[in-house]
Amino acid sequence: MNEKKEKTYVEDVNRSLYDFRYGYNEEDYYKVDAGLTPEIVQQISEEKNDPQWMREFRLQSLKTFYGTQMVDWGPPIDGLEMDNIVTYVKPKGKMSADWEDVPEEIKDTFERLGIPKAERESLAGVGAQYDSELVYHNVREEVAAMGVIYTDLESAMHGPYAEMIEKHFMKLVPPSDHKFAALHGAVWSGGSFVYVPPGVTVAIPLQSYFRLNAPGAGQF
Repeated sequence: MNEKKEKTYVEDVNRSLYDFRYGYNEEDYYKVDAGLTPEIVQQISEEKNDPQWMREFRLQSLKTFYGTQMVDWGPPIDGLEMDNIVTYVKPKGKMSADWEDVPEEIKDTFERLGIPKAERESLAGVGAQYDSELVYHNVREEVAAMGVIYTDLESAMHGPYAEMIEKHFMKLVPPSDHKFAALHGAVWSGGSFVYVPPGVTVAIPLQSYFRLNAPGAGQF
């Protein structure tokens, strides 16, 4: 008898479920044009409501991208054509801290991956990104009460930790490190911000999930 085992631990989440895709309806998404230009980068920055320093950071990263040679490590990528890639796609609607408010198609995708179950049973907090944007972010009350901050990066850039983000953003792997680090600096979107106060220990995981669903898009 082969009974289906319930997912009760984060390590039980089936990350091999990549080969299913729901119908992609253009009307349900907002996206920029394919390609990589200063105008597209500025459009992304405006959509994200970036602070001024980030707008300048993106454009400088784009200059670095165009001024840096293609990497010669890793698999061959001779066929990569940035002119054919959409660098920003987001489902219409706002991020929610309530799972019930997430659009059904997106919610069903993550349900199939077992993420809501993992959140209830095993995680201190969950962030779920769909294409270029976080659609869900939540942290347990008892973890937040310890001063732990776990939210989307865009919100954090406009909050009390804005200066910390400006000081540390892409300092470990700077845009000058290689061509694709520069690409990330120009068109990044989404992602989680985590801050654990000194002396605080988080005994259970905080975990973010990223799902790329739109054809012809890249996730940065």
